[in-house]
Amino acid sequence: MKKLIVLFVLAVAATGSALAQSSYVFVDSEAIFKSLDDYNAAIKQLDDLSAQYQKNIDEAYATLDQMYETYQSQKGYLSEINRNAREEEIIKREKDIKKYQQEVFGPEGDLIKKRLELIKPIQERVFAAINQYAETNQITMVIDRANNQTLLYYAPALDKTNAIITLLKQ
Repeated sequence: MKKLIVLFVLAVAATGSALAQSSYVFVDSEAIFKSLDDYNAAIKQLDDLSAQYQKNIDEAYATLDQMYETYQSQKGYLSEINRNAREEEIIKREKDIKKYQQEVFGPEGDLIKKRLELIKPIQERVFAAINQYAETNQITMVIDRANNQTLLYYAPALDKTNAIITLLKQ
């Protein structure tokens, strides 16, 4: 029984010692990214591109609506062949618009590709700075508090966001 208690005490002490040796810090990746001019410029460029794509789609739908209204007003005067041709033209135009919408806003669309092109190098730079900070300061874990809804409390002294921002701006 005494041996069991001694083993238990040693196990608890070893665990406590291991926990004392490990260190962790928090960063706010959202604040880090927003502090970078090239990130903000990339986001603006993506927003502008998205707005332009949406404008093109809105204009195409407005033209399609006009085509449909014109067709509806002339439908009674058109022969069956002309009605069918107009209907097919309207349907084709709508399919073309939806295809364009998918090409630019879809999961593999132009906007996603542009986002990867612009943002990925910045992300890699930020992650490299975080890794460099962690290795230099012998940090065993870096926790991102941005969008972390389960993080209820942390000591502000553990927040190293500004240190990472400073490292990135060197």
